[in-house]
Amino acid sequence: MRILVTCNVQTSTHEDEAEYDPPETINEILRALSSGGHVAEAVNVSQPLARTVGKLAAFRPDLVFNIAEGRRGPYREALVPAVLEDMAIPFTGSDAWTLALTLDKAMTKSALGGLGIAIPGGCVVRSEADWAACRGLKYPVIAKPNFEGSSLGISASSVATSYDRLVEIVRGAKGLLARFPNGLLVEEYIHGIDVAVPFLEGSLGVLTPFAYEYEAIEETPYRLYDYTLKSAAAGSVRIVIPAPIPAGAQERLVAFTREAFRRLKVRDVGRIDVRFGDDGAIYFLEVNALPSLNPEAGLFLAASRSGLDFAGVILSIVDSAARRYGLLSHGRTGKSGGAHAGPLAVGFTYNVKRVKPRALDGNMAITAADDDEAEYDPPATINAIAEAIGALGHRVVHFEAGPELAQALTETPVDVVFNIAEGREGRNREAHIPALLELLGIPYTGSDVGALAVCLDKALAKRVVASHGLATPRFQLVSSTRTKIMKGLSYPVIVKPTFEGSSKGITARSVVTSEAEARRVATELIERYRQPALVEEYVVGREFTVGVLGDRRPRALPPMEIVFLNSEAEFPVYDFAIKQEWDRRVRYDCPANITAREQRALEVAAQGVFEALGLRDVARIDFRMDANGVPYFLEANPLPGLTPGFSDLVLIGRAGGIDYNGLIGDILAGAIRRHRERVSTPNAEVAGIRAARRG
Repeated sequence: MRILVTCNVQTSTHEDEAEYDPPETINEILRALSSGGHVAEAVNVSQPLARTVGKLAAFRPDLVFNIAEGRRGPYREALVPAVLEDMAIPFTGSDAWTLALTLDKAMTKSALGGLGIAIPGGCVVRSEADWAACRGLKYPVIAKPNFEGSSLGISASSVATSYDRLVEIVRGAKGLLARFPNGLLVEEYIHGIDVAVPFLEGSLGVLTPFAYEYEAIEETPYRLYDYTLKSAAAGSVRIVIPAPIPAGAQERLVAFTREAFRRLKVRDVGRIDVRFGDDGAIYFLEVNALPSLNPEAGLFLAASRSGLDFAGVILSIVDSAARRYGLLSHGRTGKSGGAHAGPLAVGFTYNVKRVKPRALDGNMAITAADDDEAEYDPPATINAIAEAIGALGHRVVHFEAGPELAQALTETPVDVVFNIAEGREGRNREAHIPALLELLGIPYTGSDVGALAVCLDKALAKRVVASHGLATPRFQLVSSTRTKIMKGLSYPVIVKPTFEGSSKGITARSVVTSEAEARRVATELIERYRQPALVEEYVVGREFTVGVLGDRRPRALPPMEIVFLNSEAEFPVYDFAIKQEWDRRVRYDCPANITAREQRALEVAAQGVFEALGLRDVARIDFRMDANGVPYFLEANPLPGLTPGFSDLVLIGRAGGIDYNGLIGDILAGAIRRHRERVSTPNAEVAGIRAARRG
């Protein structure tokens, strides 16, 4: 199989990287995977997420071997599994739900209550208001970060013999709560020895419990397997197997471990840590659903007692995950299914811009405007997108979106299509190519037929958005030269074509202050573009555009403000002429210079519009924000421009830490996921279409 190892590479001894894996461990894992006949590479997920997604799309793994701890936050371990689940990529280990739960020590203890194993009394401290709950604990107590592993934050000074001492440990600029603001777990200290129970779901199940033997680094009456012992002084720790506990206690511990992993849905590999108390009781401490795979870890020593070496453990984890996803058919070396093998053939559909548009003059000389191909893409943009898809590891097949496209797609089968085709004419033109692709059973990037048709109809899109409680300026649709402008509209208004993009038909004179002017401009637009005109109240305020990426979990990118440089313009508008001479007429501020409240309002509005219109994968949504900070929806572009260094979405992505290839990879990811799902569970109709295309 093709296996990609997702990991955080340890580059320093700083405690921020305490849970990361050193290059030596990652290389050992890669060698173990290779010994099983797999093709393996590693990707460091400490880099921006877009690069990880791009690597996943480029490498096309059959399976991801996940050991990534994530970068920050109380649910960081769940990040990579959540991304993999969203992209429908099989992976080893527990899912996002389990990893989020088990990183929360207090929540895990609540979940495992009643299983016959003692749990030390404790409470969670997130602020001074929580300290009072600690008064009722039995002292001494130990204070430790609730959302950290590798004993981070635990030292000899973590034990408090009184409430006052606990407050000293926790409070202040250098206290534990300042260092770990997500919360601390304060629990009763148990005198005893540290015992761990490893678990390999696919082969050995619950393994023999082992204990840690060590000498305290600092003079203290309390035994603590602390951060120093797990890092700088790791060589002074000895693993004792089996753990020196009575046989009856070991049996109870194994039974508890088995049931705990079942209840928490821990998959493939894990470890439970307990204290065997001096009183003979077993006290549960925590679950590690992402245990260390350092070759010196106790997991491997326990597995060796059953004849499994390091490579055997790694391949056992792979086998367990592969069986869960139905990937293996021949033991460890495995034969992967066609749904996940190799790079994809990516069809690329577009319309080529062969005529350079001329800006409309200030007198709105519509008949002279050469804007028929304004929404098409120039060859340089098409080449850049194709190169980005190729850089992700795929084979690009070019298709110009003309009358011959249906036959070309039938004669040249592709796995998915990256679609930027605008269509040729009509109010549903942007939906033409997606409709054809759906007919042929080919997954494609971007929104589906219905969403594309709705978005190109500005009036219909505004009605849908308004029905979801989102703000949009009042408007009227003027269908013919005889249509009267309704009373009650507040002037000024802006008049524009209803079914056009790229600001076609919009000029500096599109903003008018009277009904007579509105009728005149509407008449010109109806005659020029042979479609209704939209008369919309002009919102006095700042202009923004917000990019949104994603399919099942769309995310808003940093808002970009279009700043008009002509300070004398009474009613500035981002018109067709400005877009042709943008370098002299506007400035793009991204991220926008706005307050946190304004940014949140724009992001919420953008995500709301995205969901209301049923968009997916990518869109750019335009707003005007009034003096009260209310964003008013203007229009949504589900096929935004992708010209490197120029298009709004590209600039927005760059401000959000997404380079050009990463942006193309993000857009492509949704289509790849849909392709995987389709190949994994094809229905009869799709299977018939594929057979016909192959024939």
